[in-house]
Amino acid sequence: MCTDSSEQKNATLDQILGERRSYRIFRPEFPPEDAVRRIIHAGLLAPFAAAAVGNSTDYFRRFFVMKKGSPSMNAAAPLVMAEIHRMSESLHKDMKNNLRLRESAIGFAQRLAMIKKLGVVPGIGTAPYYIVVAERKGYPPVELQSLAHCLENMWLKATALDLGFQIVSITSEMAQKPEFCTILGITPGEWELMGCAIGYPQEKLSPSIRPSADEVTRWLE
Repeated sequence: MCTDSSEQKNATLDQILGERRSYRIFRPEFPPEDAVRRIIHAGLLAPFAAAAVGNSTDYFRRFFVMKKGSPSMNAAAPLVMAEIHRMSESLHKDMKNNLRLRESAIGFAQRLAMIKKLGVVPGIGTAPYYIVVAERKGYPPVELQSLAHCLENMWLKATALDLGFQIVSITSEMAQKPEFCTILGITPGEWELMGCAIGYPQEKLSPSIRPSADEVTRWLE
């Protein structure tokens, strides 16, 4: 039986879920650091693969916050852009000899070309904060799943705080890059990475439009 309190909590959660959007254009002012801490705390509350990370006394999840214009941001941005160029060249080479890959990857190839032309990686220096989240590798390798839970929690918290949020997926490609890992102070290859950008959105987007649950659900006997 639902109480008034549970109905209110569900209504608030439904609103936040519906308002969660990807923002790619941010205002220049920095959100309060306390808001960033609250978003990170939401990430700490996310599920994780306890069996995979074992009983290590060294906590398995880390957060690295880079501010726009900071030395760390200025050092990281060109490294990520270099990875964009490497990925683009490698993908084009593979696509030349693989028709199936060419058909399936054309959209991503165009995305990489757009970023190269733009000259900046969206979310890295284009938003007030770029946050890298690191998850220690274990067995079985489910770090990306744990990071997905973590980023979703952070995304929902940012939405509740009226902040814009953007996943910076290229961050995962930097986990093996010594220069990038040196900026974070971690050992290359020991952690899986994912990133996000946070700031005040330039404009408010309308709620997400999705099909009804009944349209995409089949109840099995």
